[in-house]
Amino acid sequence: MPALSPEQELISSATTVSNYDTGAERPFRVVSDFEPAGHQPQAIAALAEGIDAGERFQTLLGITGSGKSATIAWTIEQTQRPTLILAPNKSLAAQLAQEMRDFFPHNRVEYFVSYYDYYQPEAYIPSSDTFIEKDSSINDDIERLRHSTTAALLTRKDVIVVASVSCIYVMGNPEEYRGQLLDLNVGVDYDMRNILRRLVDMQYDRNDMTLGRGNFRVRGDTIEVHPAYEENVLRIEMFGDTVDRITMIDPLTG
Repeated sequence: MPALSPEQELISSATTVSNYDTGAERPFRVVSDFEPAGHQPQAIAALAEGIDAGERFQTLLGITGSGKSATIAWTIEQTQRPTLILAPNKSLAAQLAQEMRDFFPHNRVEYFVSYYDYYQPEAYIPSSDTFIEKDSSINDDIERLRHSTTAALLTRKDVIVVASVSCIYVMGNPEEYRGQLLDLNVGVDYDMRNILRRLVDMQYDRNDMTLGRGNFRVRGDTIEVHPAYEENVLRIEMFGDTVDRITMIDPLTG
């Protein structure tokens, strides 16, 4: 069996992440069997001091590999700030994201890269008078992780985003994203018809037979929604006009 790439390992491990409760918020806390050693404590203190002082640029020298990742993780814990980590390519970004997930199992660590598996821009070859049409292939798992990043940034503060240069391209106005949120709370009364209408306004499709990402279905007093950023399904159980329970379920086993 061929070895998985760092990106494939990250995607396959995403299903085990259990700290993705919307609205939950925790301080950054590193989980590790090791403590800062050597020059790391001084480096962490200096980096944190520079960040708090508003310095725009700082350079970390003399540490390689996982030691540098650990130093950055402890610096994030020290400063308690949402963090964007940029990597030059997808493979390194996936490796760093997995390392950060290991360091921060109780916080949101997101992976944001281009969702294209393949992209061929349109081109013209004068020598053969050949026009090549634009062609592309989108990776659904990477697209889901991009949506997960957006959802995390809108609902949590304890977020670390590991990204490639893909993040420099504008995704839209954050206020427009916030305008597409549906806020439901257990024990509060809502008109079920308004909930369904709101889901349709948010571009969800009703499909009572097959529940895929971006779809929802209704079974009696229960609404099941498969968010674009989740592998699991959100089940909303109503008792009359009151939200009785909200749970996450496996779409295969229910």
